[in-house]
Amino acid sequence: MIVEQFYLEGLGHASYLVGSEKTGEALLFDVRRDVDAYFDVARNHELRVTSVCDSHGHNDYLSGLSEVSARAGVDVWGSAEADLGYDHRPVAHGDRIEMGEVGIEVLHTPGHTPEHISLLLYDGDQGDEPAILLSGGALLVGDLARPDLLGDPDETEEAANQYCQMIQNTLLELPDHVLVYPTHVAGSLCGGSIGSRLSTTVGYERRTNEILSKVSSADEFVQSCLDLEDLPAVPPYWRRMREQNLRGVDRLGTLPEPPALTPEQIDDARDNDTWIIDCRSPEAYGGGHVPGAVNVGLGSSFATWAGTVLPEDAETVLVLDSPAGLWEATWHLLRIGYPAPKGWLAGGMMAWRTTGRDIDQLEQVTVHQLRDRLDDVDVLDVRQPAEWSSGHIDGATFITGAELPQRLDDVPSSDRPLAVICGSGYRSSVSASLLSHEQPNRPILNVLGGMGAWNAAGHPTTN
Repeated sequence: MIVEQFYLEGLGHASYLVGSEKTGEALLFDVRRDVDAYFDVARNHELRVTSVCDSHGHNDYLSGLSEVSARAGVDVWGSAEADLGYDHRPVAHGDRIEMGEVGIEVLHTPGHTPEHISLLLYDGDQGDEPAILLSGGALLVGDLARPDLLGDPDETEEAANQYCQMIQNTLLELPDHVLVYPTHVAGSLCGGSIGSRLSTTVGYERRTNEILSKVSSADEFVQSCLDLEDLPAVPPYWRRMREQNLRGVDRLGTLPEPPALTPEQIDDARDNDTWIIDCRSPEAYGGGHVPGAVNVGLGSSFATWAGTVLPEDAETVLVLDSPAGLWEATWHLLRIGYPAPKGWLAGGMMAWRTTGRDIDQLEQVTVHQLRDRLDDVDVLDVRQPAEWSSGHIDGATFITGAELPQRLDDVPSSDRPLAVICGSGYRSSVSASLLSHEQPNRPILNVLGGMGAWNAAGHPTTN
């Protein structure tokens, strides 16, 4: 049996290839939209992709099922508990599928979502014991996937009760030695305290997973699931992903190359309601940027924050440090349902400056400068709830960055400058640039180093 894991840091996402050395067949599980990597690995193992399956209707990215189907004549599996809008083979709890020496048992594992399934793998060459659980969101490293993403408190309570029963009757019945490969891993917002390792075992989680230890008392477990105060806020684009995944994601087809654009063409795009996304660092953006551009630095967090600030179906053009970042940014956008960029600024900000066009700046302040100006500025903290509750600047207003686009009216309103702070300066730059885009006449400051620097300097905080 061959098992390969594919880790995408930016989305905290892992996907899997399971292959039979005897028959050359391969199954793909929880695939993302850019599928070249799966076929490259299958080819290197001399495997052919014959099946593909999602554990559930994902909230955090668009599935690659349709892309895999377009590449190969595959058998698409789907949970029998789901109302799916695409052609598929329904699979239900207890179904057993053989793929050479690989046995695949389907487990219905509701809780994170009602239709959720996990796959329990057997390696026939090693005996009759189960070997690996592809757990999706049913069991994570040090955590469980949250049950609150789909509905109101009553629905969350019902999901938590289902979760508790499933854990008692299914997951904890598995032997300790079973390896667990989850889909939601470090960096995912589908859990509140996911560990940094990319795999675990049933036995290790049985002994160390704090929330898993509470399942012996259904009331205590459900209450833990309903305690949402410190769970991370999720970006607005998540509300669109699940419905699209359950319906069936449109195929991308042949992707055009986003063209290099002149400053004049960037101006025209901006005048036609196209969003300018500046993919450079907060420091570079603060020093000078195209007026109206929003800063989302290219890196592991790009998709999450682009999906936070951009409206649904937004058209974009990019400002890059280097043309080498073009397709990285493009795939980040495609994975979360946005169209490919309409282009990028050829020559970067150097080309823009040399035309004599206007340049805006975002004032950057150190934590020492902020401390000296606290009597003269409003402070907006855009971190996650757990970060806020662990300590914040006295008098600051708290609005998570994920909620900011919908809560612009809750931002402190005065004639004073607004200083935006996060943990390090990245999220605050995104938020400050959005505020500058929406409120161009208000002085906005980005706090370099964020609360990490504030705490390191020994400046006071309150809880």
